[in-house]
Amino acid sequence: MLDKNPQHVLDNELVKIKNEFSIKNPNIIMCSKPFLKSEFLNRLVNFDSLPVIFLDFDLLYSGYTKSGMIKKDENVSIILSNRITWEKNLKEIIKKISEETSLIILDSLNGIYNIFDELESARLINSALMLLSYVARETKSIIVISAMTIKNDKGKWILSPSGRHLIESKKSAIYYLSSSETSLILNLRDQNHVKSFKIKK
Repeated sequence: MLDKNPQHVLDNELVKIKNEFSIKNPNIIMCSKPFLKSEFLNRLVNFDSLPVIFLDFDLLYSGYTKSGMIKKDENVSIILSNRITWEKNLKEIIKKISEETSLIILDSLNGIYNIFDELESARLINSALMLLSYVARETKSIIVISAMTIKNDKGKWILSPSGRHLIESKKSAIYYLSSSETSLILNLRDQNHVKSFKIKK
């Protein structure tokens, strides 16, 4: 069973975390606090030398950059995708990562579901993420998907507030992001491996 109190590995430059992210695709980051999620994604973007494609479905990160609260690096391309532009954006991203190894951030899974109707969303989104993940693995690109989550009555993590279950597969990795007074803490959610990373605030 997963140790509920694993030893934290200090990783202020996110080197070990990025190496961990390169093992599987996609990497899903669960979090219950939107501002904590944005803080981690900003740290990830700032410490990555790869070109970054940031799909902002929640409009939180792009709002921070527009207000000047977050400085946007030149290697970061922010895409505000919606139902109309989603297919076009997806094709452009696939083309770009097939030519250049990149870090792709989808913020968030909740926001992606919100742009589609209930009946069509699961099929379309799952197919798109499977295709994107396949191309990323072939080109050694990294996909990080944030997800705002809570635990339901049965103790299972679900998307909040929709109640949808997370997309899980053997090729994906799921982490839970939390914090202490001094650090961000990222735990791998896996019964076979105990990994926990600490990033000083």
